[in-house]
Amino acid sequence: MTAPKFTTLGCRLNAYETEAMKELSQQAGLENAVIINTCAVTSEAVRKARQEIRKLRRENPEARVIVTGCAAQTEPETFAAMDEVDAVIGNTEKMQPDTWKGMAADFIGQTESVQVDDIMSVTETAGHLIDGFGTRSRAYVQVQNGCDHRCTFCIIPYGRGNSRSVPAGVVVDQIKRLVDKGYNEVVLTGVDLTSWGADLPAVPKLGDLVMRILKLVPDLPRLRISSIDSIEVDENLMQAIATEQRLMPHLHLSLQHGDDLILKRMKRRHLRDDAIRFTEEAKKLRPEMTFGADIIAGFPTETEAHFENSMKLVQDCDLTWLHVFPYSKRPGTPAARIPQQVNGNVIKDRAARLRTIGETQVTAHLAQQIGKTHNILMENPNMGRTEQFTEVAFTTPQIEGQIVTKSILGVTGTQLSA
Repeated sequence: MTAPKFTTLGCRLNAYETEAMKELSQQAGLENAVIINTCAVTSEAVRKARQEIRKLRRENPEARVIVTGCAAQTEPETFAAMDEVDAVIGNTEKMQPDTWKGMAADFIGQTESVQVDDIMSVTETAGHLIDGFGTRSRAYVQVQNGCDHRCTFCIIPYGRGNSRSVPAGVVVDQIKRLVDKGYNEVVLTGVDLTSWGADLPAVPKLGDLVMRILKLVPDLPRLRISSIDSIEVDENLMQAIATEQRLMPHLHLSLQHGDDLILKRMKRRHLRDDAIRFTEEAKKLRPEMTFGADIIAGFPTETEAHFENSMKLVQDCDLTWLHVFPYSKRPGTPAARIPQQVNGNVIKDRAARLRTIGETQVTAHLAQQIGKTHNILMENPNMGRTEQFTEVAFTTPQIEGQIVTKSILGVTGTQLSA
């Protein structure tokens, strides 16, 4: 008999939860199974999940195929109807020990083949299940799950449920253990990270959590926060940006668009000027701050003029690392019902133009680093990342997991060299 094989599609949070499932399935004694942790962010993501399932079935004809993740949560019937699939497990169920015990004990007999409950009824997140995961140098810690917002293009709240937070004390204890294990950097992750604390007593904010971690874990060299909603950033987080050198000067922003009318139709809570104001303020507090951002090209009703505002936003906010998403009609979302859908070729063209301007921004950022000294966290002997998450290539091997201080000598492709 063989240990279960896992395949992860989608976001960093899915990857985190896959690590938890590995531990849970191992403790339960599950054998000879293939588990696919799916993504539902676009229709394309669901198509890829189905494709991956068929491929894994061909490669593992004797194994039991278990499908979980956001796509399994939002459309369990789609996967239950596939001949290749033996069981479908929801996002809540996948984090419960009893689910895996049932799978290991009696896969076909007493165990239901579809176990997907109402995700909206879940009030806790399972962030305490594992002590992070990642490379030997960087660990990711889930502090929040779910989302209370209803952006018109997004299916994720129906896959993840409402927002719920891991208590600060649990997070701090987890990070202390990670530091004791030798991790030099911790990344806080969540579905809607800046909503952390809204469901906890005293309603703390993300900035409170960041300040608490940095105060109570003085031996943690580097703390990084993943994607945030800039309109929800609190005073303490701005204070941390200004005063805490251990908080890395790199923020990934959920901006989505640069035009006010499209932002309103997306049901976002910020306007164009809000994004510009935030990036200017953050740069003023921390001049070396760099920004990544999510931007959607071709949202329904988007005209060329609307799109030009997204192009301009890249420069107006001085964005460096762009995640460009060609709009994909997602059944079950309000945006999919908007009559004026943008032509697919136009969407493709606009996404390509956004990526081109993104490449220009990266080139400019890299050129600015030549001659500067950076503290670089080594991900492997020949590559590390600066405080701004920029890759640095080394010809002389370094110690993996260590932070080395080096001068930047030049640029090779999309990497710095030191």
